[in-house]
Amino acid sequence: MKPQIKMNSQTHEKLRDALGPKDWNDIKAQNSWHIFKIMSEFVEGFEKMSRIGPCVSIFGSARTKTTSPYYLLAEDIAFKLVQHGYGIISGGGPGIMEAANKGAQKGNGKSVGLNIQLPFEQKHNAYIDSDKNIHFDYFFVRKTIFLKYSQGFIALPGGFGTMDELFESLTLVQTNKIAQFPVVLVGKAYWTGLLEWIKTTMLHEEYNISSEDLKLFTLVDTADEAVKQIVDFYTTYLLKPNF
Repeated sequence: MKPQIKMNSQTHEKLRDALGPKDWNDIKAQNSWHIFKIMSEFVEGFEKMSRIGPCVSIFGSARTKTTSPYYLLAEDIAFKLVQHGYGIISGGGPGIMEAANKGAQKGNGKSVGLNIQLPFEQKHNAYIDSDKNIHFDYFFVRKTIFLKYSQGFIALPGGFGTMDELFESLTLVQTNKIAQFPVVLVGKAYWTGLLEWIKTTMLHEEYNISSEDLKLFTLVDTADEAVKQIVDFYTTYLLKPNF
């Protein structure tokens, strides 16, 4: 995807004159098509997700093997969450996402996949409910659906995509753009180095966050601890969801 370039009115007119009427109109038509495509993705996502009920999103790497302890851990977390009445939302792909959907189906719970079209890695896994497999072309639309319809986020080891989803959720809670909800990091061996950097450099050396921001997430190591964070949050701080 080409970067979007901001233009002042003079540059805008020069580009229009250089392209000519036909090419200029083609660009405007393409932009209009993108707007309608984006709108259609929002509408489909909102319509399908509004009927599903309370869910927890589970994030993690698409590259995690089925034999990995983290794959098995994600499956166990999802299985135990659906016993408490939550549906499971994943990114719809392989790895940790597949494990989350697998655990949800194993527990006879709702299994949602928000699949993104990518040139590599991503294809939807076999454990998503057929009526809850939603496809997206735009990352920002997909992330909006994750945030709007999740009662909690659980992040297992992952790459840039997992970090993107994690830090966007923390930013929106930090800035009060969305209500606070539990954000749980699973796997102390994986996350401790990052959290030490956040505390040492981001907080104490550069003062780029406050100490209160460290309370926006919790670090755990087991499935039971992860599930407890979600259940306790809604039992203690909010009215228990009506399932």
